[in-house]
Amino acid sequence: MEDPYVWMENLNDERVLRLVEEENKRFREFVGELSDELFPEVWEYYSMPVIYGSRLTERGIMAMYKERDRQVIRWLGGGGVGGSKELEKELNDEVLLQGFTADESGRMIAYSFSIGGADEGITRIVDLETGQILKEFKPSVWNVTFTGKGYYFSRFYRHGETPDGVKAPAVRLFFRDENGERMVFGKGLESGYFFSLRKSTDGKWAMLTVTFGWNKADIYIGPIDAPDLWGKVYSAEVPAEPIDVINGKLYVLTREGKGLGKVIAIEGENVTEVIPEGEFPLEWAVIVGNKILAGRLVHASHRLEVYSLEGKKLDEIKFDLPGSVYPLDTDGKRVLLRYEGFTVPYRLYEFDGELKLVEKQEVEGDFRVEEDFAVSKDGTKIHYFHVKGTEDRKKVWVFGYGGFNISLTPRFFPQAIPFIRRGGTFAMANLRGGSEYGEDWHRAGMRENKQNVFDDFIAVLEKLKEEGYRVAAWGRSNGGLLVSATLTQRPDVMDAALIGYPVIDMLRFHKLYIGSVWVPEYGNPDDPKDREFLLKYSPYHNIDPNKGYPPTLIYTGLHDDRVHPAHALKFFAKMKEIGAPVYLRVETKSGHMGASPETRARELTDLLAFVVKTLEV
Repeated sequence: MEDPYVWMENLNDERVLRLVEEENKRFREFVGELSDELFPEVWEYYSMPVIYGSRLTERGIMAMYKERDRQVIRWLGGGGVGGSKELEKELNDEVLLQGFTADESGRMIAYSFSIGGADEGITRIVDLETGQILKEFKPSVWNVTFTGKGYYFSRFYRHGETPDGVKAPAVRLFFRDENGERMVFGKGLESGYFFSLRKSTDGKWAMLTVTFGWNKADIYIGPIDAPDLWGKVYSAEVPAEPIDVINGKLYVLTREGKGLGKVIAIEGENVTEVIPEGEFPLEWAVIVGNKILAGRLVHASHRLEVYSLEGKKLDEIKFDLPGSVYPLDTDGKRVLLRYEGFTVPYRLYEFDGELKLVEKQEVEGDFRVEEDFAVSKDGTKIHYFHVKGTEDRKKVWVFGYGGFNISLTPRFFPQAIPFIRRGGTFAMANLRGGSEYGEDWHRAGMRENKQNVFDDFIAVLEKLKEEGYRVAAWGRSNGGLLVSATLTQRPDVMDAALIGYPVIDMLRFHKLYIGSVWVPEYGNPDDPKDREFLLKYSPYHNIDPNKGYPPTLIYTGLHDDRVHPAHALKFFAKMKEIGAPVYLRVETKSGHMGASPETRARELTDLLAFVVKTLEV
């Protein structure tokens, strides 16, 4: 099959660069001054502080924030000791903070950052009492776990080979103390294996999870200071993770069974089921004060459940608004939880038997978060959220994804608030392919079942159209595939389309950048059977000159090294060729990771401007 625009895969081709320049200018002319008018409003919400991580220490809570145009790690409430000044000074515009951890005493901190959003960053180990940098690793290391005598860390080899002679890419675990560093785990393991090391809350046990791909887990435990004594205690062909070791028992959250999540306890050869599978997925669990606190996903938002160590249900905690809730840290006596919602950038809670609010950021105003269901082509009920203000002008902006076992739970979209304030409705659809209802829900939307995802989205959009709404459909990355496939199949269910950083050419995705790693999810274009179902829906190969397409914005980043910009460029060129009302916006400063806060906020504002203009808000 001949590809007339294959030359666009060469991003250095002068024709590509010329096209980008011309089309960026044409898009600017289309949105006019609207984007500049809307920017201060989007920037105000984008700039609201967001908490990304926190650690419980003997000296107080340490937390990592994004604020306006910077990132910072600091003591909550100004507690703790000096030394955070060094961090505040370091993390400026060009630095993207990747994460941090601290020891129990709050004297030592490890943090990783990258310059300009590069994947290979720098990790620093800092003594907070003196401000001295004790060690700097380039490239960054992961899994830093302090033991009192030293610390563990894992090193991801991208180039060359590991110390034991295995070719990159591969991971190895090391221990470092005053005598230097030594490799302690991973000898002989080939590419594709990844590690996650955690310490039990009593500080005595190492819990190491070795995963291969997305669907296999081996769990090792042993004394924290004796890695040569660590042994495998659990192995499964499904995702699983250790929770904690209590009185010699290892508690594990596993997806064995129907894939909805259950808690088991392992003691020697004995395995007992503690919390069985339920109707809805059990997403995470921690042990605090001899109770199990678990997060269950019910119709795509979280509620908390409290159980005894024997599995008796003691309590259930629901929130005032549908939200996403995840644990940030626990010391066995209390746990820090992060909550996020459509109008809530974050709330930080502490649970020690009771739930207490520590701090929050919320958007002021009268908002209603509602839920509804549409019925897909095969009769499956599809859940979706919609968020409204005081008036409803029958204009809706719908976000979808549907893939890679990723659930869309309520989160804060800064550009949605100005839209809602103007009488718009913001909606988010929970489609098959995600993990909203367990592993079966994911599998019902992958490979040869991918059409289900598009049918689900069509059902939601169709229902909104029937209710009298003008509809803008939006998706990014795999969600860009969703919207472009829906657009080519049923352009009548939308009045505008926004397609971001998309996967669109389903016959060549595996040949561009890291696309080959998506073969398990999408199928293999080189296999004739897979090629058949891929070709059926591949948006690039299903543009119909006889269909009337709504105004469409395709946007990407020239330096995106995850999803090749050629997907967006080629689809745009083909759509423009048939005279469709299509626009292209290409971010020339950065790709997926490296955009400065203002660059990102400008992109979000342009999306808002496009929706406001095309839906006539």
